[in-house]
Amino acid sequence: MIAVINYGAGNLPNAVRALEYVQAPIEVVTDPAAVLAADAVVLPGVGATADTMRSLREMGMDSAIRAVIARGTPFLGICVGMQVLAEQSEEFGLHECLGLVPGTIRRFDQGLKVPQIGWNSVQHDGSALWEGIPNGAEFYFVHSYYLATNDAALVAGRTEYGLTFPAAIARDNITAVQFHPEKSGQWGLKLLGNWVELARGRALGIRDRD
Repeated sequence: MIAVINYGAGNLPNAVRALEYVQAPIEVVTDPAAVLAADAVVLPGVGATADTMRSLREMGMDSAIRAVIARGTPFLGICVGMQVLAEQSEEFGLHECLGLVPGTIRRFDQGLKVPQIGWNSVQHDGSALWEGIPNGAEFYFVHSYYLATNDAALVAGRTEYGLTFPAAIARDNITAVQFHPEKSGQWGLKLLGNWVELARGRALGIRDRD
């Protein structure tokens, strides 16, 4: 079962529909115990990192997310679900995030139109996550902040918007995207389908080890 965390994020229904479209065996959950029992986990999100972190802490989801990632459970973060993986965020004052990937969430330069809303191309690393997706394919973005990281090996996809920023990250069992695959048409659905297949394979490996 793939647990989709419900902490009140506005894009939850769209994310659920997209995952159901690619035949993911999902369950929308609000209980940390269900996250701990899941074969894979999805954290969707819109809004501010501070609000998201507050909600996750109040629900006990922050500890559950750290635990499943430490255990090797496949994890997908979407938009703010990617940003909260960072060490800290500058949005509405500097604050700690989950600290699972190196970097800081920073605001785009004031000279840009912010938020970035709309389609933008992604240059990807050609890994299995992107199978069948052309390099430079366009995905749908809605955000004012981005992940600033010095860890180039973490970045699985890059996009230009005043500067080059990580559109996708991947390391071990962690995958996360700044764009909204559930709003990105055929390539977004293809990416979700690819992740579901990768998650199935990794989850089977974990169960075999257990």
